[in-house]
Amino acid sequence: MELEGRGAGGVAGGPAAGPGRSPGESALLDGWLQRGVGRGAGGGEAGACRPPVRQDPDTGPDYEALPAGATVTTHMVAGAVAGILEHCVMYPIDCVKTRMQSLQPDPAARYRNVLEALWRIIRTEGLWRPMRGLNVTATGAGPAHALYFACYEKLKKTLSDVIHPGGNSHIANGAAGCVATLLHDAAMNPAEVVKQRMQMYNSPYHRVTDCVRAVWQNEGASAFYRSYTTQLTMNVPFQAIHFMTYEFLQEHFNPQRRYSPSSHVLSGACAGAVAAAATTPLDVCKTLLNTQESLALNSNITGHITGMASAFRTVYQVGGVTAYFRGVQARVIYQIPSTAIAWSVYEFFKYLITKRQQEWRASK
Repeated sequence: MELEGRGAGGVAGGPAAGPGRSPGESALLDGWLQRGVGRGAGGGEAGACRPPVRQDPDTGPDYEALPAGATVTTHMVAGAVAGILEHCVMYPIDCVKTRMQSLQPDPAARYRNVLEALWRIIRTEGLWRPMRGLNVTATGAGPAHALYFACYEKLKKTLSDVIHPGGNSHIANGAAGCVATLLHDAAMNPAEVVKQRMQMYNSPYHRVTDCVRAVWQNEGASAFYRSYTTQLTMNVPFQAIHFMTYEFLQEHFNPQRRYSPSSHVLSGACAGAVAAAATTPLDVCKTLLNTQESLALNSNITGHITGMASAFRTVYQVGGVTAYFRGVQARVIYQIPSTAIAWSVYEFFKYLITKRQQEWRASK
């Protein structure tokens, strides 16, 4: 039989149908060759005729392995880009949030909701008014977020290896976020003071240098860190909730921990919303400490408001319990896209930079 003769005589012709071979015989031979049948008489050469295993051209390095190979520099670069983009894109909403947290706003600066506030600011104060102070925020956000994400990634891995070797620990995630906040706020707090004073209604400052000079001369260098302890009191629980929620949602939406833009966006948005709503009272106190709002100062016999206790007392004296939740709508609306942008951009750049580094090492 011709089929047997071809099998014994080798497979140099491969699976292609030769003269005199029926389509059925060709199909049968193809099946044998793919399963390795016919090896032996041909000296094992039949194995060389097997179709190559199909490779997915889009398959990159396993994202689960990326953090172990990612360097501190990678985390810092990705974090800096994420921080700058996050603050720049969301800056107009941040301006509205600052104004809506005012305890006794000017009648012309009382807004019903975020969209109405943004429209009125643009219409009455100019198109670029919601962007005033953006430059100092971007300048501070770069190094602040570089330190923030690099510290978080390092501590998260170190603490997880101690608490839950080989796995993910929510306690480690929360603790790493808290410590990272110390570095972030130390770098960001002066920029926050200048930014919020420039965002206030009828702010006398049109340039960053004017604001910095006035604060330095009138209140001293300590004014740039007057809200630091309050900022930490707010951001430590905020970041603990934020990181624990994010990592918890990642376990459900992205259990393999691969690069997944949709899961990063969704997890980041939900984590930001939960943390923002829970810590709004602290954010109101921080805004008061940063802006030293003149009408609120009139109700405080000590002059400048300093410290968390003084801020909490002043907020209650001026507006009661409801004052602690001023601007909660704007804060949540700000945080949902803000944290979604931050996490998606950070994860993208971390993935991209690490992948390029691995390809470069492989080519050497």
